[in-house]
Amino acid sequence: MRKKKLVLENLQVIGYAAGGKSIAKLNGKVIFIEGAVPGDLVDVRLIKNKKDWAEGKATRVHSYSPERTAPFCQHFGVCGGCKWQMLPYEKQLEYKFQEVEQQMKRIGKITIPDMQPIAGAKATQHYRNKLEFTFSSKKYFTEEEIGALEMPEDGPRGLPSIPALGFHVPGSFDKVIDIDECFLQAEPSNAIRNGIRTYALQQGYSFYDIRNHSGMLRNLMIRLCTTGDLMLNLVFGEDDENARIDMMEYIKNAFPEVTSLYYTVNRKFNDSLGDQHPVLYHGNAYAIEQLGGLKFKVGPKSFFQTNSTQAEALYGITKSFAELKGTETVYDLYCGTGSIGIFVSDSAAKVIGVEVISEAIDDAHENAKMNGINNTLFYAGDVADICNDAFFSTHGRPDVIITDPPRAGMHEKLVQQILAMEAPLVVYVSCNPATQARDLQLLAEKYAVTAIRPVDMFPHTHHIENVVQLKLR
Repeated sequence: MRKKKLVLENLQVIGYAAGGKSIAKLNGKVIFIEGAVPGDLVDVRLIKNKKDWAEGKATRVHSYSPERTAPFCQHFGVCGGCKWQMLPYEKQLEYKFQEVEQQMKRIGKITIPDMQPIAGAKATQHYRNKLEFTFSSKKYFTEEEIGALEMPEDGPRGLPSIPALGFHVPGSFDKVIDIDECFLQAEPSNAIRNGIRTYALQQGYSFYDIRNHSGMLRNLMIRLCTTGDLMLNLVFGEDDENARIDMMEYIKNAFPEVTSLYYTVNRKFNDSLGDQHPVLYHGNAYAIEQLGGLKFKVGPKSFFQTNSTQAEALYGITKSFAELKGTETVYDLYCGTGSIGIFVSDSAAKVIGVEVISEAIDDAHENAKMNGINNTLFYAGDVADICNDAFFSTHGRPDVIITDPPRAGMHEKLVQQILAMEAPLVVYVSCNPATQARDLQLLAEKYAVTAIRPVDMFPHTHHIENVVQLKLR
């Protein structure tokens, strides 16, 4: 028999914790709560219960905090996306700033300067240029929907198996929330997604069943650029040529504003497309995105910052922290498609970019060429392996290092190489202040943190970017 989960009643939420959770205390024990706001009085169903701390989810709110505001999305509370819609945006920025400051002090254990104000987003809705949706044979039902059901039992827990197109339910790999309107991306994003769903259901096309790895329609990527370019990649789980052509012709004719229409047939057990080959069905091979007067080619597998407007702010802060005078050799580590290096290239003598994904390096070369930039060089390979003495003897040692690693942070081997390089200035751009703080503690052997500024790339979420300037002691 499964053990019934403990519910703690009437907890007063007193503060904010990292990762989007809030805090309450009970007899000296810290309770981390999801779905609550400081000032709420809530009941909490525990998920984890340890000696000194516990973690749970708010199941009932007895009284609401004055800090709350009304969520604007009908899927709020179910969808795993914009979990902070109930917080006014100025409060979101306050808590994000607080989290970065705490991570720097608690994990980094270093002396930090006064942090610069967080760079908030001008647009808090329709700010994403890329969204990925999932087709599923099993729609997720809310408690309200379950109560209203009057259908025969043909699925788990007596629920019907109804196709859905939307986002995965947090913590559930096989059920998808059927999204009607999403506020993350501007139109025609909703119209395209809803139109594709309606047409597929009319035609009787199967949606993907992840448990049995069967079904025709699997994923949908929509990329909408600030230039107006619109790219779609429809991913099929089965290779039915006639059905595929019919579906693609529907999209081409129903949505003529799509400038790049791709499809991919993915029969693997996972959704990653890194080793897949998208096929151009109609339109242009690339979409064009623009940042600060620079243009960037973006393909169906390209990585590009998903908030174009805030990416320009992020890169502007990075460039300012680099303190370039036009004579420097800049190493852009984890350079991706070269966007940061290209952005700062007009203020440097030379930019050397390194990235492990070879397709991204191909895009970086194309982007530099398209913008008429001749002082950049890009290399594919693992940063920790490429940046050795032979590399330095060929290209010169860096005057400035810009590093923008993935969420896991920098490999310790690379940290040691940066320490050995002794560049006078390092700018560390991070999407995870916790791993950034860990790396800063290691770099403190030779570097002092001289400037910090958080940047909010993802309003209504707990995610935060952070830019740190370090100078050689």
